[in-house]
Amino acid sequence: MNPLPLKQPEANARAVGATVAEDVLLGLTASPKTLPPRLFYDDAGSRLFEQITGLPEYYLTRTERGILEHNASEMMRNAGTPLTLIELGAGTATKTEVLIDALLKRQMQAVFYPIDVSGSALRVAEEALEARFPALQVRPLIGDYSAGLSQMSRLAGRKLVLYIGSSIGNYEPSEAGELLAKIRRSLSPGDALLLGADMAPSATKPVTALLAAYNDAQGVTARFNLNILTRINRELGADFDLSVFAHKAIWNEDHSRMEMHLESKFEQVIRIADLDIAIHFDEGETIHTENSYKFTDEMLRDVLGNGGFLLERTWTDERGWFGMHLARVD
Repeated sequence: MNPLPLKQPEANARAVGATVAEDVLLGLTASPKTLPPRLFYDDAGSRLFEQITGLPEYYLTRTERGILEHNASEMMRNAGTPLTLIELGAGTATKTEVLIDALLKRQMQAVFYPIDVSGSALRVAEEALEARFPALQVRPLIGDYSAGLSQMSRLAGRKLVLYIGSSIGNYEPSEAGELLAKIRRSLSPGDALLLGADMAPSATKPVTALLAAYNDAQGVTARFNLNILTRINRELGADFDLSVFAHKAIWNEDHSRMEMHLESKFEQVIRIADLDIAIHFDEGETIHTENSYKFTDEMLRDVLGNGGFLLERTWTDERGWFGMHLARVD
């Protein structure tokens, strides 16, 4: 049983619905049009993202897992034990198994708090982890990071927050610092953060690898991007025709980020019944749905420092494409 419940399901659903409506109204009436990436992750979007992580072009998950498999024991030793694990955006927590296995070799039992907006993903994680690790207590928290983090400060003992998968790259640099500062406020001296971050193109990492990762040959990423329109149709009574929008992924070198857009193939008007609005699109006009920042060492130190963390250790793959960074409460 979860001793730290979030909002009641009905209240939480109403809050999520209100947030979706506000996000869509603000984003699609702005110029240029935008939608926040959190809208990707309804149940269908979460399933599509799980498929993306297994694609041959999507090196991020595979590379990060390799770093964990080679260094999990050292990571846990450096974090310090005994630990309570907290994971932001845990999904089905498949990579986290590697860290949990290493942790339970250092302490006889542990508690794991996965936080995610997808209840179905958390149920999968809870069942799989408790079946594999009898000494592990899994206490899933359904909701956004704020809802979970506000309660983590009540936990006694040393905590390690996992924010892996390079999710930090979805935030603007200033917003990323604010998010890390919020995480910092839920922690105590001695607690730590393990942050996964995708690295910027370099002599060993061509831009073509990034472009392929965000525009795979099977079109799964395109379906993931377009699903945001399906969600708006379902939840807000919109009439988006997905066949007249195209997935577009580009590298923005000036800002060191991959961008995802949905491009209107024709001039058209979209009506959203629940918001009582009509949205005009020019031919070629886009909805900017995601940024994924790719970090230099300097960018990473700045973001962590702005959040109140001190970088202690970094582990990378052999090519230096991806990094796992252990940072301590400053």
